[in-house]
Formats: sequence, structure tokens, C-alpha cells
Amino acid sequence: MSNRYQSRFAQLKAEKKRAFMPFTLLGWPNRDTSFKLIKQMIDSGASALELGVAFSDPIADGPVIQNAACEVLESGFKLDNAFELIKDIRALDANIPIGVLVYFNMVIARGIDNFFQRAKQVGIDGILIADLPAESADEIIPYAKQHGIDPIFLVSPLTSPDRLDTILKNASGFIYLLSRLGVTGTQERTHERDAVLKNLIENIHNKTDVPVCAGFGISTPADAKTMFEIGADGVISGSKVIQLVGASAPNFQPVADYYKEMLSVTTPVGA
Repeated sequence: MSNRYQSRFAQLKAEKKRAFMPFTLLGWPNRDTSFKLIKQMIDSGASALELGVAFSDPIADGPVIQNAACEVLESGFKLDNAFELIKDIRALDANIPIGVLVYFNMVIARGIDNFFQRAKQVGIDGILIADLPAESADEIIPYAKQHGIDPIFLVSPLTSPDRLDTILKNASGFIYLLSRLGVTGTQERTHERDAVLKNLIENIHNKTDVPVCAGFGISTPADAKTMFEIGADGVISGSKVIQLVGASAPNFQPVADYYKEMLSVTTPVGA
């Protein structure tokens, strides 16, 4: 685990808090506003940042994030621009963990070694390659380790025991738990699904010290609280952030209010 993820989760544990990681797409709705929005995340007290690089054929993103990605791509904002923006974001805060969600074509096009080297140079701590199966992770693990980047993997209720063991063998930083199947966005929760997730989180915690953070369908403080109650170490919220940004320009105060609400439930009652 990178020093930043390790230090931040240790700090949160000492404070009896859970992590809140807001997500946005780098370069959306434009470069300058993207920088301001991510600075707002930091200033609001986000535990860590989860940032996406727009891709033409995403497999996991729902309509809100897909539409934002199309806007970014149409503007001509590319991977090199994303790296430069992250470099500027890192200059704002030397300690906040920064995770980036990408697709394998981006890594291959740059060259795996060059990609991870550049990621390290600009201050990235974790890389989640959304379409790279855990069984193929050996292609990137040596480069991630060489450059001190945490490989972050997706786990879902459908992950088989053998596959989970493969993931846990290589995972560091945090494990991204899909709180529901499908794509990103909002969806009603069920007690049955939460019971399955609770068992999965307990299973992961029994096998590794790597924190578990839940995303996909986490859009309200109630969603976050439920995830914390069933054992998640943190939550990630993206579609809701982008929806609020689109509805609250130019001052984005509703976004800051949303961060405050989400952070208010990161300390369990009685802690």
C-alpha cells in the first residue's frame, strides 16, 4: 500500500472514522472548472480522491458519467492533459491519496512502464483499470510495484472465492466493492443485497488488511451509513457529484453542502 493510502486509512481508524471519496472526471466540464471542483473536494475534507479519465467505450459508467465523458472527449482533453491536471491537484495537497480510474487501452497506448512512471511523477497513488481482469493483472503488477502505485481492483457479490483470492493477492491501496451490479448511478437498496455485501466485506476483512470502499449506487448519506454499518471502510460517490455540479453552476455551493452531508456520517454513532 502506498504511504498516502496507508497513512490516511490509519489516521481515519485512529479517529474512528470512515473514508469518503468523491469522484469526478478529469477535465469536466472544462479544465479550469475541473480543477476548481477537485480543489473544492479537498477543501471540503474528502478523505481521498477518485478521478476518472474519459474513455470512448466505458464498460462500467452509467449515463451521467458517460455523458460527461463525451463532453470531455469532444473538448479534446486527452490523457496527457489529465496527467498535467493531476500534477496541479497534487500541488494543492501533498498528503491526500489520489486514485485514478482508467481503461487498459490507455495504458497499452502509452506503454505500461511509461504509464505507471508518469502516474508516479504527477503524484497518483492508485490505478484502477476497469476492464483489466484480475487474472490478467500480472501484465501490470511488476510496473505498479516498481513505481510505487497501488493496483486497485473491483470486487462484487458475483466474485467467486477463487477469483477473490486472486484479487486479494495483488490488491493494495483499497478494494473497490461494487455495492450493486450494473453501472454507476443511483438505485434503491434492498436488505437482501446488503446482507450479501455484509458477508462479502467480512470475508475480505478476514483475509486482508486492505480497506474496502463501496461504490456504485452510493448517492446519499443514508446509502453511505448503510455501507458503514455493514462494515465498509469507505464509500465512493460519483454520479451524484456530477449531477449536482451540472445543476449548481456557477457557485457549486450545493456540491459543498453534499460533501458536508456525506462526511457527517463517516463517524459512527457512539464512536
